[in-house]
Amino acid sequence: MNIKLIAVGKTDGKELNTLTDRYIKRLGFYVNFNFEIIPDIKNAKNLSETQQKDKEGELILKKIAPTDLLVLLDENGKTFSSEGFASHLQKYMNAGVKQLVFVIGGPYGFSDSVYQKAQGKISLSKMTFSHQMIRLFFIEQLYRGFTILRNEPYHHR
Repeated sequence: MNIKLIAVGKTDGKELNTLTDRYIKRLGFYVNFNFEIIPDIKNAKNLSETQQKDKEGELILKKIAPTDLLVLLDENGKTFSSEGFASHLQKYMNAGVKQLVFVIGGPYGFSDSVYQKAQGKISLSKMTFSHQMIRLFFIEQLYRGFTILRNEPYHHR
């Protein structure tokens, strides 16, 4: 199985990028992982929330193949423990999913067209985090999930 994470907007913090890169490298030992960033929409301040979501949605959907399984990171999604998320990943692998795509949307969430294409939604917390931090948290949880599935000690250090 391949896993792709798509995120809208760049991360300015060098520290967050360094930590994110560290977990991307670790994750590479378990799964073919690809992280793609969709650039910020130009002149977004001149657009309504709906217009911005629609433009971001078009760019997101261009990166999704018809056979991809799309899961959105969304505040109204299902929450998991780390063990539950690992089990959820295992179900995707058992089902023969070729490419699992997770998406972190822009500041206003997702367009209706992206919600319609999605086959699932996951929430990392009831709390609100910056989109830059969610990238790190989610990639770390992917890594943690694979270490749980392999009974490696990382999860209980």
